Amino acid sequence: MRGFLLGLILLAGFTATILSLRPGGLRRQLRFAARRFRIALALGGVFLIGSSIVRLVFPSGPVADFGPPALAIVLSAIFIVMAQEPAAVPPTEKPEEAIK
Repeated sequence: MRGFLLGLILLAGFTATILSLRPGGLRRQLRFAARRFRIALALGGVFLIGSSIVRLVFPSGPVADFGPPALAIVLSAIFIVMAQEPAAVPPTEKPEEAIK
């Protein structure tokens, strides 16, 4: 039990260290992580609804067998596109000047 708790604390410490080293600091990286989590939750809901519809409309056959995995692949591609980090503002410009 002590090893598990120590490992959990070390994992949290390494995560915070790595995220704070990335450009923008810890707050920006946690904002990106929260954004990706919201996207994953929404796409997970879409998968649950889609796979339920496939199972109800096509109880047997190839659509019932290959429909949910195909839906998962499509939703994974959507996640990869939507969850990308936005382009960084060049360090020479101030963020107020980049908006104008």
